Amino acid sequence: MKSINPATGEIIQEYQEHSSQEVQSIIHQVDLDWQDWKSTSFSERAVMMKNAARILRERKAEFARLMTAEMGKRLLESEAEIEKCAWVCEFYAEKAEEFLRDEEIVSDASRSFVAFQPLGVILAVMPWNFPFWQVIRFAAPALMAGNAAVLKHASNVPGCALAIEAIFREAGFPLDLFRTLLIPSSGVEAVVAHPHVAAVTLTGSEAAGSHVASLAGRHLKKTVLELGGADPFIVLEDADLDLAVKTAVTARMINQGQSCIAAKRFIVAEQVALPFERALKTAFESLRMGDPMDQDTQVGPLARPDLVDEIESQVNRSVDAGARLVAGGHRPDLKGCYFEPTILADVRKGMAVYDEETFGPVVSIITVKNAEEAVAVANDSAFGLGGCVWTSDLQRGEAIARRVETGAMFVNGMTRSDPRLPFGGIKKSGYGRELGSHGIREFVNIKTIWIG
Repeated sequence: MKSINPATGEIIQEYQEHSSQEVQSIIHQVDLDWQDWKSTSFSERAVMMKNAARILRERKAEFARLMTAEMGKRLLESEAEIEKCAWVCEFYAEKAEEFLRDEEIVSDASRSFVAFQPLGVILAVMPWNFPFWQVIRFAAPALMAGNAAVLKHASNVPGCALAIEAIFREAGFPLDLFRTLLIPSSGVEAVVAHPHVAAVTLTGSEAAGSHVASLAGRHLKKTVLELGGADPFIVLEDADLDLAVKTAVTARMINQGQSCIAAKRFIVAEQVALPFERALKTAFESLRMGDPMDQDTQVGPLARPDLVDEIESQVNRSVDAGARLVAGGHRPDLKGCYFEPTILADVRKGMAVYDEETFGPVVSIITVKNAEEAVAVANDSAFGLGGCVWTSDLQRGEAIARRVETGAMFVNGMTRSDPRLPFGGIKKSGYGRELGSHGIREFVNIKTIWIG
């Protein structure tokens, strides 16, 4: 298993994969630690989780550089990701007991209530694009709920996977309560089938989610899936255009556009379509592309060469189908996995950038006549993860937010995840929720207790 720097193409480090026998042994050890962990108090767990937050902050620079080296995220974004991980650890350390407190329900019993009890060992199959956040946002609530975890991380970020395992150990958690499995995707089936694995959470592609869900279904194990997105960014005629454009750059370019909740389909009212396009073009052409370790860099590389191939293919196929290239559209003369920030206009149904998820720095502008058409276009997607709408009329914005078929909608703000709010999608963006009180209840036994 190789860790390769996408900015330079150089091998950072090679790791020996775990054998099938080692995997079985690790899961057995995790289950043994869980047998004791499930009986610990929330206050005991909270001490360790707060320790994890402290370690993340104290070693932020180290972890951020590791993340940037392995998958190309800009160093400033990597540092922000570590801060967010510390926040989610602190949030669940403080809130888990409240979220999982017994819920009294009046019935024909002298007392009846619902208890929330841990399930056991949870398998987390995680992607490379937010290599710390995706893992920690699962692990913090799962461990605070009394579960244990095994992690199958993306094969291009093994250093991050092992670092996270070490953080939990250093924080005082039992040595084998959270373990990383260095295995290829082909090794996931045996882990799902293991009798000690109680449930599976996956963040990744639609294909990966479908495959893992089918495996889990075969073994009658619960799954939570957070998959792809083609998030709409709706700009109505009465929007604050300057703010919408400024936010659009961040909403699309975060992590070089490699985010499931990045804005991807820019649905713009025809009255403001041309000024929006011109302002966005000016902003995109001023972005500085370069070394992600450089604090002045605004656009870094994509994570792997095949991702550059894919985004280039989507752009070319869309242009061939009639999309108008406004900016970018090519590979720059740089060593590494780079692609220019790109804007395509006159986008319509049937084009790759309309129908498919675009995982890279590409904006698709779809012009609509009015708000009704904007909602129709927003809902004309196989995905339903997040989205946003821009308007000076907040009541109108709320009404539109309610009608767009997604797991989250933001009015006059970019789509983002927040430990306090549930996060997840519908349609081919998956099912189940992470974060908030809803997220911590995904991997517990919701048990009714009736006392006569």
